[in-house]
Amino acid sequence: MTAILQDRLREMPWMAPHTWRLPGTAPVPLSNWFVRDEAHDAQMALRDRLIAARPEAVLAGDISGAAARELLAVILAETRLPVADGAALRTDGARVDLTGAPLAVAARLVQEDLLLLEKPPGEAEHRLVAGCLCFPAHWTLGEKLGEGLARIHLPVAAYDAGLARRVQRMLDGLAPMRPLKRANVARHARPALFAPLREGDPRPPATGGYLRVERQCLVKLPATRAVAFTIHTSLVAEASLDATARAALERADPHAAGKAT
Repeated sequence: MTAILQDRLREMPWMAPHTWRLPGTAPVPLSNWFVRDEAHDAQMALRDRLIAARPEAVLAGDISGAAARELLAVILAETRLPVADGAALRTDGARVDLTGAPLAVAARLVQEDLLLLEKPPGEAEHRLVAGCLCFPAHWTLGEKLGEGLARIHLPVAAYDAGLARRVQRMLDGLAPMRPLKRANVARHARPALFAPLREGDPRPPATGGYLRVERQCLVKLPATRAVAFTIHTSLVAEASLDATARAALERADPHAAGKAT
């Protein structure tokens, strides 16, 4: 399969201390919530194929519930895609039927993967209740569904109890439709967008010729109060970085992302 790569990285979290330390969040204008870049058409074509051919691998949870319906409505409003005869027209010319499961439809309208988090009454943390995850970076949606954030991040050494408390306070304090963004980076040997692994599977070495950056946004929906966690994935050849960015990446303290801000 032909690799789907961006020409350049627009997010390089290792370049500044405040974005390199976890959680590394910063406000972002609502108008910049969703990103459409030069890999859009190829990524969307792959997303369409995965949703059609492997729904059990990329869709899970309450994909037709109230939060999913609200997120679809918000995406249609924010992207302002033309709608006619029950379908939305994407910028690549694809017509997306709006009558399917709302979260699956929403995921075909934007370049981001879409996850929904809700905090059940009486519980202390948000749980993953639904998602469309076409570009997993070594995890699987089905294995995490229904779990709280601490359990979801169990394999991540830096996600300790202190960080879990900070993240939960952040989610509790999110103002509706006031996005926060963050980004992470990992080295990969292969430029695969669809790269699922279960927790017990062997981990590939954190080396290789490609950099994978996830631009992640958190947005609280106003009606259901669910939190939309959206992931825009960029893949580039590491050789495409300029000398300054490469040097900074080599100098970046690999443990800094786990230190408190």
